[in-house]
Amino acid sequence: MRSNGIRLGVIGAGNMGEAILRGYLTSGYATGDETSVFDPDAEKCRTLERDLGVTVAQSLPSLIESSDLLLIAVKPNVCTHLFEEQFDRFADKAVVSIAAGWGGERLRNALPATARVLRVMPNTPAMIGEGMIVFESGDSLTQSERAFAETLFGSVGDVISVEPKLMDAVTAVSGSGPAYVYLFIEALADGGVKAGLPRPIALKLAAQTVKGSAMMVSETGVHPGELKDRVCSPGGTTIEAVAVLEQKGFRGAVIAAVDACREKSERMSK
Repeated sequence: MRSNGIRLGVIGAGNMGEAILRGYLTSGYATGDETSVFDPDAEKCRTLERDLGVTVAQSLPSLIESSDLLLIAVKPNVCTHLFEEQFDRFADKAVVSIAAGWGGERLRNALPATARVLRVMPNTPAMIGEGMIVFESGDSLTQSERAFAETLFGSVGDVISVEPKLMDAVTAVSGSGPAYVYLFIEALADGGVKAGLPRPIALKLAAQTVKGSAMMVSETGVHPGELKDRVCSPGGTTIEAVAVLEQKGFRGAVIAAVDACREKSERMSK
């Protein structure tokens, strides 16, 4: 769908804010003159203006006042100051936040009663259009604003919704998950180098293997345990390697990491 007259204002042009802007505008859902951005980094804003034709707001107040839906793409520790300083200007606005730790209830408490809010958790693969984006259910957006948000984030990945109580778990799995995967790719490539492969080849093999394996899970719908069993021939090389991973606590370590991340996210949300 097109923007349907909803003017988007993006506060923060860091990696994620820029990725969403680029995905949205290059997908043809809106034009740059329907979209504004504000960031203290003037050079970043000039780049977006040049590449996408986006309107660069001269000030934060002017961005908020001229926008219908505001995407909050700043660091979580900036949100408190932002909402306090610009409190009155957020009245009657749709506010969509991707800041970690800022759930729907916390957003509602920090903003005017007439502001409509949605909390979203994207992840960094959104930068290449392969993100996993999760909406917190129970938002207060209008139907047209919700449809707009789905279009906006759908331009950079897959969108699903979950209950508020599950958002910390989402943070731990898909929000932070890319870091775990990068760590695995690096370790897999290091193993290849140790076995004698040139590093560029080892890295290519590791990255493409993870990509292809992930696609097998998502596109076939087959349980990853079954897919793993298909690779493990009796008495073969793969089952030997899997046995070592089990002995070293590979799966237990990943589960514990997700749990630690969830607990940290819960603490940040309070």
